[in-house]
Amino acid sequence: MMNSELLRELSVIWSMFHILILFIMLYRSRFSQRKTVILTFVGMLPLIILNVSGMAILGADRMGRILIFTCTIPSLLFFYWISRDKKWRFLFTFCLADTAAYWLLGVTNLLDFYLGGGKCVIMLVSRLLLFPVMEWLAFRYLRKPYIELQDSVSRGWGLFALMSAFYYVLLNMALNQPTVVTSRPEAVPEAVMILFLMPLTYATIFASLYRQLLLYRKQQEELIWKEQSIQLEARLESQQNIRKLKHDMKAHSITLSGLISSGKIEEAQEYMQNMVNDYEQETRQQQFCINPYLNSVFSHYAQKFERAGIKQKLDLQIGEENLPFMELCQIISNGLENAWKAVEQLPREQREVSVQLRYSREYLMIRMKNRCNAELFVEKGKLPPSSRGGAEHGFGLRTIQEAAKRLGGEMVCYTQEGYFLLDVMIKTDRKDAQ
Repeated sequence: MMNSELLRELSVIWSMFHILILFIMLYRSRFSQRKTVILTFVGMLPLIILNVSGMAILGADRMGRILIFTCTIPSLLFFYWISRDKKWRFLFTFCLADTAAYWLLGVTNLLDFYLGGGKCVIMLVSRLLLFPVMEWLAFRYLRKPYIELQDSVSRGWGLFALMSAFYYVLLNMALNQPTVVTSRPEAVPEAVMILFLMPLTYATIFASLYRQLLLYRKQQEELIWKEQSIQLEARLESQQNIRKLKHDMKAHSITLSGLISSGKIEEAQEYMQNMVNDYEQETRQQQFCINPYLNSVFSHYAQKFERAGIKQKLDLQIGEENLPFMELCQIISNGLENAWKAVEQLPREQREVSVQLRYSREYLMIRMKNRCNAELFVEKGKLPPSSRGGAEHGFGLRTIQEAAKRLGGEMVCYTQEGYFLLDVMIKTDRKDAQ
């Protein structure tokens, strides 16, 4: 008897450590990896010792009934404190790891009871083998797409988290309430059905999340294509300007040749100076900032604004420093696209857009401001409804929000006195910026 109890306790210790490993693989800590491991060891080791001691003193039956209070809730609070993700994403990840481990505990317990006579040998051996296999499968097939899902999918976590929490409670009730299921033969079929149903439910959940991930990837590809098309249009425009300059130079050469051959040197010099001034003025108008990628975006929309009769004001206080141009191009092009669609609906005299880029310590602050429909109201911190028709500002704002978060920043939009304001703050490596 003592031997079987010892084997059971060893299998429980092994299982609890591997539940932590599984959870650490899936969730995202707000601390460094080293600090996370140290905090987990310091915080969870006493909890494991407490539960194993309780099992030795009270027995597996009684301890199983109160496990949710002695282990689940304390570990939930501890990991919530060190987790980067909060609310539903964290709860789903926590319940996913716990229910997966609980499922494995239930299966191995039933296998040991019916195949091993309840001597805990099959329980220990199967847990020694199956927990590492489950971790390998999670690391090999689940970890990378799941972390990407947490970055890209913002909706649906609440429903999935509640489903997972109910499954955890249901497993606890089926396997341990009022006593362990192996002491209630009439309850075993129901428990087995629940154990079969749980993987199918999680497969459905991840299929739904994966479809959202594919949609997100498609949207990202479309945004990249859009940025590339903007840059291509800017290059084509540059080539057209070069061809125009070559054509103009032929006419200028003929004029200068005629003036020089007529001995009108001063007139030729004046004509040459006017040529230089005109070229410099045209070049200055096309050079909005030194960064070539951002300049392509601003050049593209400057032409669109000019054709639509939109007044534009740019205040770009950036230089040659390295910037995350891909995300910045996404932010600015989506913001300007929304602004263009919004002001195009207004009377010509009301069409105006302004953009400001400036530094505040290590952050780059972006403000886009445009006139909007007087009936539009957006509360600060909320997102307006999206519409591809162009009457609203919502389309593309989630992309801006996600890009800002990837850069360690935030996005806020709101309406004020007939204007729509979009404020984006992103973290940069520039420490001395004021």
